[in-house]
Amino acid sequence: MRHLLELADGELEQWLAERKLPAYRAGQVRRWVYQGRAESIEQMTDLPRGVRDELGQAFVLWTGRIARHTRAGDGTEKLLLEWEDGHRIESVLLRDGQRRSICISTQVGCAMGCVFCASGLDGVARNLRRGEIVEQMLRLQRLLPAEERLSHLVVMGMGEPLANLDGLLPALEAASSAEGLGISVRRITISTVGLPAAMHRLADLAVPYHLAVSLHAPNDELRSELVPVNRAIGLAEILEAADRYFAVSGRRLTFEYVLLEGRNDQPEHARQLVSLLRGRTALLNVIPFNPVAGLPYRTPSAAAVRRFREVLLQGGLNVQFRQRKGDEIDAACGQLRRNGVRLGETPATQRG
Repeated sequence: MRHLLELADGELEQWLAERKLPAYRAGQVRRWVYQGRAESIEQMTDLPRGVRDELGQAFVLWTGRIARHTRAGDGTEKLLLEWEDGHRIESVLLRDGQRRSICISTQVGCAMGCVFCASGLDGVARNLRRGEIVEQMLRLQRLLPAEERLSHLVVMGMGEPLANLDGLLPALEAASSAEGLGISVRRITISTVGLPAAMHRLADLAVPYHLAVSLHAPNDELRSELVPVNRAIGLAEILEAADRYFAVSGRRLTFEYVLLEGRNDQPEHARQLVSLLRGRTALLNVIPFNPVAGLPYRTPSAAAVRRFREVLLQGGLNVQFRQRKGDEIDAACGQLRRNGVRLGETPATQRG
């Protein structure tokens, strides 16, 4: 059976037409899935019994299962989802005032090799399909009360989003569509370690989403140590592609910078960042490191963070220091999945 969430635009209408069923049934199905929060095709009660039976024989709504659901005191919730092939990924719901944001994954694991990130410790197994990406959104939405809606979406979970644009972009269309989740395109952000060819593809497609580029270092030498894929690219090429995306889309850029004690958190690093980014219409989002078991990196001291911030502000950069959320439930990408290994579960990437 096919994954219902995998269907491209018009495919459900075509399926209905082949069975001489009215096209408006497709809209009914989508309303149940995205607004009505149906947990099964059987629950789509304004569809005739015969239509539900035929849909149920042809499609499944869910292809994964919730292997673990954790909650933190700050309202953050995290799902560990297991797919039919045994691979596992993570998705997060974050509550901040009136905001209801979700963070979704695009790959099982990651191939970028960032040395401080739990997502890539086992490499990458495969890309997620459109339906699997949408399923994460729906699973997270169902953690909210019926009167609440998702307001923001960040593609900042496991994997490198720009390495899976064929799966991601159709999923984001479902997220932003009025027939889908109805999340404003102005509240959708794609995060990338910086793959210039894919960034140019986004510009060519004129997609309307915000782009966040993960820098983590102010010079190529240090960045190549922390983000090994940089050895084949370089900051100049990444910034050129980012500038073009801004010129085409008009969307303000965000640059991400994870602070690691003693590695990239010194005043000199901050001064180099000022030189690198000054003059750009961009936000610099600085994130104190979220510790990962088994990795040697630490969160900088409050004094180091304060010094770093002062240099950036004096340099005229638009800076935001992100508040860490969900520490007690391992909310950083890849941590919950790896916790399963420490707890004796079999990691999907090691299954035969």
